[in-house]
Amino acid sequence: MKEFDYVIIGGGCAGLSLAYELELHKKLLDKTLAIIEPRKEYKRDKTWSFWKVYDHNFQDCVIKSWNNFSINTSETSLELRSEKYPYQSIDSEKFYNKIIAKLSLNNKIQFFKNINEINTANSIVFNSVYKKNSYESKLWQHFQGIEIETDKNTFDDQILNLMDFNCEQKDAVHFFYTLPFTKNKALIETTWLSNLKNESYMNYDLQLKDYIKNNLGIKNYKVNFTEKGSIPLFYPSSDLSDKKINIGSVGGMTRLSTGYTFLNIQEHSKYIRINLDDIKNKKLYHIGKKYEFLDNIFLNVLKNNPSKMQNIFLKMFKGSSTIVIKFLSNKSNFFEDILIILKMPKWIFIKALFRND
Repeated sequence: MKEFDYVIIGGGCAGLSLAYELELHKKLLDKTLAIIEPRKEYKRDKTWSFWKVYDHNFQDCVIKSWNNFSINTSETSLELRSEKYPYQSIDSEKFYNKIIAKLSLNNKIQFFKNINEINTANSIVFNSVYKKNSYESKLWQHFQGIEIETDKNTFDDQILNLMDFNCEQKDAVHFFYTLPFTKNKALIETTWLSNLKNESYMNYDLQLKDYIKNNLGIKNYKVNFTEKGSIPLFYPSSDLSDKKINIGSVGGMTRLSTGYTFLNIQEHSKYIRINLDDIKNKKLYHIGKKYEFLDNIFLNVLKNNPSKMQNIFLKMFKGSSTIVIKFLSNKSNFFEDILIILKMPKWIFIKALFRND
């Protein structure tokens, strides 16, 4: 069987981002790379969104950027503006096409459906795959979204609705999310923060239909695209060795309190590229220990006080949008962290600090 210098297990966002970063910076001129990905074709299947707190390689894959956003609860709403850090959404099809076109120019890069097709004994392996079924009882951000198109101007495409909690909660945390790409086209998602065992959370089609009709007041529309996914709000375990490096969510690149992963993947890819020649001896890349500590407390509050979360999110965003965006994007300083902490209800967060569940 063929051998390769590097192997990437999983040709999704994390695996392709790393491959692109290495190829873009000419790290594969005299090295070989195998990418293990079972899918038959690449097509639009995801929309990755984030606050643009720094430049990235995929600006040409951005569907739209927004400087205005809103948050709704069952009782009130809040509109904010971020001039410095726009909110962006990436079209996965454009992302895939850009990367595949680049990688196809290098005959030292090959795709395989199964890892058993190659010999990895002497390879450095980058792994982005984990078994979801092993973690169904843990906390996930799971969602389904549809891009709808109306026959008349319906949306204000200058403002996105980041969270709308004015919906059924079912002893969990549930909100809708609306990204208006144009005045008659938008991605609308139903999002849950819960375990994956309760199937009553997962009648996504009905949730979306009711929300679009009753909350948005839209009766006539067509569906252009459907996406479904789940993001672990914990760190999936995977076997580690001096020849295996985890990337993506399994590598700790998901911010646990938000689910944001895309930009963290880009930073991790850059770190690997810079340190590639000695990557086996470099320390593991982390988003930041302080965020891991604070997120664990936050998620403990969420699990034990789901009914309070819509007001907690609302409080977090009141005040400077720049500070909260930096905090949620792992770019805040100590002073900004304190300002966020002071907004939180003290007693339930103090109790969460000493809980271990």
